[in-house]
Amino acid sequence: EVQLVESGGGLVQPGGSLRLSCAASGFIFASYAMTWVRQAPGKGLEWVASISRRGIETSYADSVKGRFTISRDASKRTLYLQLTSLRTEDTAIYYCIKNRGAELDDYQMSSRGQGTQVTVSS
Repeated sequence: EVQLVESGGGLVQPGGSLRLSCAASGFIFASYAMTWVRQAPGKGLEWVASISRRGIETSYADSVKGRFTISRDASKRTLYLQLTSLRTEDTAIYYCIKNRGAELDDYQMSSRGQGTQVTVSS
């Protein structure tokens, strides 16, 4: 059974940083691209970033490019998202997703974990 457990969220001031983690189990982690998405209050799910199976290729939404960094550690079976220069509009529940294969853009929103809340507020 595929399990994705996100953690690392919290309350942070504008301009602050957080590192989110996603512990993966139930599948061969190194065989799949991975993705982060988020859902702000009252809005739909928004793609944030994706990473290739070996972590060599990454892709970011324009809204987070230059501020967020996606990475992965195969030995720990963990996906990360480093958030820096946070803005109030980054407030959302952040979810990780196991892609359907090797392609960065081949994923289903329904395959996400339970999420971790990030709140950016002064």
